[in-house]
Amino acid sequence: MARGKILIQKIENPTNRQVTYSKRRNGLLKKAQELSVLCDAKVSIIILSGTGKLHEYTSESTSTKELIDLYERTSGTDLWSSQYEKMQEHKRILEEKNRNLRMQISQRMGQCLDGLNFKELHDLEQEMESAAKVIRERKYKVMSNQIDTTNKKLKRAKQINNAFLTDDIKDDPDYALLEGAGGHYNDSIAGYPNAFPSLLALGLQLNQPNFQPKAESSVITTWGVPKF
Repeated sequence: MARGKILIQKIENPTNRQVTYSKRRNGLLKKAQELSVLCDAKVSIIILSGTGKLHEYTSESTSTKELIDLYERTSGTDLWSSQYEKMQEHKRILEEKNRNLRMQISQRMGQCLDGLNFKELHDLEQEMESAAKVIRERKYKVMSNQIDTTNKKLKRAKQINNAFLTDDIKDDPDYALLEGAGGHYNDSIAGYPNAFPSLLALGLQLNQPNFQPKAESSVITTWGVPKF
């Protein structure tokens, strides 16, 4: 039974498309090899799949470049010159973009302004003001984050200091917290929340049997505490 006619159009199903590509590619390469051997023809085939994979066949004792050179001599065309011209044009476009970018950078640094008219200077001023606003907002945000972090660290340091004073020092017989002779914690005197976290205000109780304190003074010796 004869095979039905196949409609020549793109196969939408990816799996079927890949299977058809593999079968027809192998058949095409086989036919090229047969043509080269049977007819002593110079054949070169380059196949690039939709996924970017390259397949090629070149008849024996020759190369694809040699066949391209032979094609140029036979047809009177110069493929390399046209490609070179395209590359030169692409290079010219890139150099022009590079000059424009360098000029814009210089103008934003206050240089190369002589060739600008009033409107161009005004537009440049507006762009720089908008950029400065964005930078300023970002700076304030970073400063705010740093302040929040510092406040959290100070709060944690104060908590550790308070815990140290209330839980450890009050039970030590050789030390007392500064509040007269009572020995109780006083945050306004000993805590100094605005001072360094490790700063402790302690009083050394003199425990000498022959020592007679004066009536008007407390028997407490303290270290100097800086005032803030």
